[in-house]
Amino acid sequence: MAKSKTEKPVILVTNDDSISAPGIKALVEAVKDLGKVIVVAPDKPQSGMGHAITLGHHLRLQKAHIVDGVEAYTCSGTPVDCVKLAVDKVLHHKPTICLSGINHGANHSINVIYSGTMSAALEASIESIPSIGFSLLDLSIDADFTAAKHYARIIVKQLLADKKLDKHLCLNVNIPKVATSLIKGIKICKQSYAKYDEKFVERTDPHGKKYYWLAGDFIINDKGQDTDLYALEKGYVSVVPVQFDMTAHHMIEKLNLWEL
Repeated sequence: MAKSKTEKPVILVTNDDSISAPGIKALVEAVKDLGKVIVVAPDKPQSGMGHAITLGHHLRLQKAHIVDGVEAYTCSGTPVDCVKLAVDKVLHHKPTICLSGINHGANHSINVIYSGTMSAALEASIESIPSIGFSLLDLSIDADFTAAKHYARIIVKQLLADKKLDKHLCLNVNIPKVATSLIKGIKICKQSYAKYDEKFVERTDPHGKKYYWLAGDFIINDKGQDTDLYALEKGYVSVVPVQFDMTAHHMIEKLNLWEL
């Protein structure tokens, strides 16, 4: 059935930092008057879960409170589980858009692969739900989300106003850790090529057993001025369109020359 012109858009909100994280409350506050907001978020932190789903264990949904007047639930699973359950068991239909975040910490460059925040957004995109993942470059629990809320609202309003919206659109938005007045604007970018030079630090627990702690340095291999990292370093909000199709299209012609 076609939607009436007066029907409010349905905005699904989720994250990976858990429903108790300040970032998701900030996102709900930024967009709550732009449509009917429904929140389904993990009941505990799920950072770094990527596109994991729960198999072999039951999932639970429980009602929760995050902002007055907004319907909210916790999910015992991953961020991707949250999107799947929200569509099937809470909304019983696809929302107009899905928003994930606001993440505590960056999801630029290679981080998009590991990010539970962005995997939730990509899951929505797979399900033909336009989506955006928002991240603030501040890991602190006391992070100031003023600028992030301001720019999240601007981008979401633009998304909702787009009458020719690609149903698989997924945007990765990162906001620098500066005051709103110091942000220079918004830049549409490509994903930077940067990676972690990782190592595992070996330690010993109080029982004398060895354990390992992931550490390492973040290495930027891309010096281009059209990347998310460059935009963020220059004080801009970075917006990178991403997709779930991981085909390396430029390699197909070359591989067809192999004698297979």
